[in-house]
Amino acid sequence: MDSDILQAFQEELTCLICVNYLIDPVTMGCGHSFCLPCLYVSWEKAESPAHCPLCREPPQQTKLKPNILLKNLVSIARKASLRQFLSSEERMCALHKETKQIFCEDDRSLLCLLCSSSQEHEAHRHYSIEEAAEESRKKLSNQMASLWEKIQEIRRNLSKDGRIPDHWMNYVYRHEHITRSAYHALREILHQEEKQHLKSLEKEGSEMFKQLKKRQAEMVEKKISLRAMYEELMDVCHKPDAELLQELGDKLTRSEQVQLHMPQPLQPQLPARPITGLVNRLNRFRVEISFTNEITNHNIRLLDDVRSLSFRRDSYYASQDPGTCNYYAAWGAEVFTSGKHYWELHVDDSWDWAVGVCKESCLRKNGTLIGSQDAFLLLCLKEDNRYTLWTTAPMTRQFIEKPLGRVGVCLDADSGSLSFVDVAKHSLIWAYPHGIFNFPVRPFIYGHT
Repeated sequence: MDSDILQAFQEELTCLICVNYLIDPVTMGCGHSFCLPCLYVSWEKAESPAHCPLCREPPQQTKLKPNILLKNLVSIARKASLRQFLSSEERMCALHKETKQIFCEDDRSLLCLLCSSSQEHEAHRHYSIEEAAEESRKKLSNQMASLWEKIQEIRRNLSKDGRIPDHWMNYVYRHEHITRSAYHALREILHQEEKQHLKSLEKEGSEMFKQLKKRQAEMVEKKISLRAMYEELMDVCHKPDAELLQELGDKLTRSEQVQLHMPQPLQPQLPARPITGLVNRLNRFRVEISFTNEITNHNIRLLDDVRSLSFRRDSYYASQDPGTCNYYAAWGAEVFTSGKHYWELHVDDSWDWAVGVCKESCLRKNGTLIGSQDAFLLLCLKEDNRYTLWTTAPMTRQFIEKPLGRVGVCLDADSGSLSFVDVAKHSLIWAYPHGIFNFPVRPFIYGHT
């Protein structure tokens, strides 16, 4: 083949990023082709939306399929380069003056046919050099894919939960404040219990904060070690077949070891601590609520919207499935304009529910639920096979265990405040500050059938 034509052929099989033969080649919508590992690293370093590194055109989809034709052509080109490399006089067996065609796996050396059958090597495992190089490159590719997925797992966890330590301490401080307010209403009789309650909150909050920061540091350190191993494998992958076989050594074993013991994000949670006399005091304002204006799931996007909000920083990678359950929402028949009112609602061990109050304008004439800052709700949301509590207006994660049985809702319409109670455990879940709203509200409930 003419040398110019050969050079042009090789250039077509060259990655435009690393300028080596393509590894796991992919072709973007713009027509440019790259190694998949190089493209991943390029996108990560750019810290911007994915695009073609050459022409900057965004891809039609980020999950690119391998270009099988290019992969096969690269394999042919590598084999041709390997044969040319092995046929040179300086690469021949010094003892037998034969071309080396055999790879000895036991001592990772290249042998001619006569050496491979000698007494020194006859008991060893032998493969043709082309076959061994192809298989080794495949193992490297699989390890790189596994490493990259674990790097992305840590990246997703850090992105989704990166600010949890700060949110956690802020949440603990605010919980101390609402606990003080709850005890203040009970005067001196519970003074010692309040001191112990607040002391435990402060201690557990500080200890968990240290654990959260330590775990984040472990995750960052693990990501760095995974990335270093990934780049080592990339470097080996780009070497000619003969060098790859001789230098591979224990890299695959080390790659598997570095992927063990992946640190997982912590899920901080305060225990539900009982406040003596809390529910008895609230029962003095007990009312029975009848719910009307029920609508069903074809008009409801309440929890889907919350899920979207909770994943907003990770929308490039996150996926979610709200499921196929039938949902309903209902409003209380009575509008509260003044006074204190307390009611309880059964939630049992169900998931995806919300209770609280909302402004009457949150209900359209046709019954459609409108997303609004004028809805003050406690929500239970199932995410990644675990339950989390949220409150709305503004959307705030509640780091406290999920209530079972009944949730109490205490409305003080005169002061414009609202609180939620875990009835079974006689504990305070959350309390809005006074003046959070200054308009008439209706009780609200949301759940699935």
